[in-house]
Amino acid sequence: MLIYAGIDEAGYGPMLGPLCVGMSVFLLENHQEGDPPPNLWEQLDEGVCSSPRDKRRRIAVADSKRLKGARSSKSHPLRHLERGVLAFACASDPSLELETMDDDSFFGRLGAQLPTSVGTPWYESNTSLPVSYDADMISIAAARLRTALDHAGVRLLDLGCISIDAGELNSRLAGGANKASINQDAVLKMISRAQRVASEVGTCVPRIVVDRQGGRMYYREWLTSCIPDSKIRILGENDHISRYEVQDDYGAFVVSFETGSETRHLPVALSSMTAKYIRELAMIRLNRFFMEHVPELQPTAGYVQDGRRFINDVKPIFQTLELKPNLLIRTA
Repeated sequence: MLIYAGIDEAGYGPMLGPLCVGMSVFLLENHQEGDPPPNLWEQLDEGVCSSPRDKRRRIAVADSKRLKGARSSKSHPLRHLERGVLAFACASDPSLELETMDDDSFFGRLGAQLPTSVGTPWYESNTSLPVSYDADMISIAAARLRTALDHAGVRLLDLGCISIDAGELNSRLAGGANKASINQDAVLKMISRAQRVASEVGTCVPRIVVDRQGGRMYYREWLTSCIPDSKIRILGENDHISRYEVQDDYGAFVVSFETGSETRHLPVALSSMTAKYIRELAMIRLNRFFMEHVPELQPTAGYVQDGRRFINDVKPIFQTLELKPNLLIRTA
């Protein structure tokens, strides 16, 4: 038996919208200690593939950058992300009712609530899900995926996401944090969440894979500072993988920080998709609000160049509605 978890982020670079950190936790019932690293694409081949183009119509699970479609495309840009994320969510919980679900309930389910105060009116509206498929098509995909999971002896134990919006990000930056440390703090929370899930299952040592961002190679000092009274053993540190065995109050776990991990670890790829999907749902709300107030406004994905265009286009309503730029526009 193995607990196999992945963590990845989406939205690190944009100036608008949330930074999201996703997580998925799987249980592999047939994995034996000493077995080679699992390949869930192979084990779930009945229902899952790594390419958005598949003649067998299996569910694509890959880095979110590969699955997010262009706005100019004839097909909905979120079709692959949404099909994958909602199919896994429904496969892990058959009681989930897509016919009555909206983005707000899905945010709550994953732990990714957006700020909906008077100061952030752009997040107040809800969106019915799914946005790119009808519910029956997602249900069919989920049923096929559930069969593949059952045949492989694999279960999705948890699917989660943390969202950090501009207001919180800016406040923490003003308090002396930097964006990398804010992202790492969210990663640590997801590691702790994966540990809690694992502790409810059994005594096996969880494997947690985190997509490495930037050029950082050494994580022992950071882990020691974040997890007091823990014992940390270095299993390997190089240009591509930094791996550690950690012993803390929850027990032992192995965590690795790997470049390009979403191409080798399905849980990381699904986490990337989840983070990106949650961010895109947030941007749907944001764009909807401003497009209601500014005729002919073009929507934005929030990245710097187009984000500046968008902010310039909506400037007239900032004063009218008494909006605070620091709750909308990231300072880093």
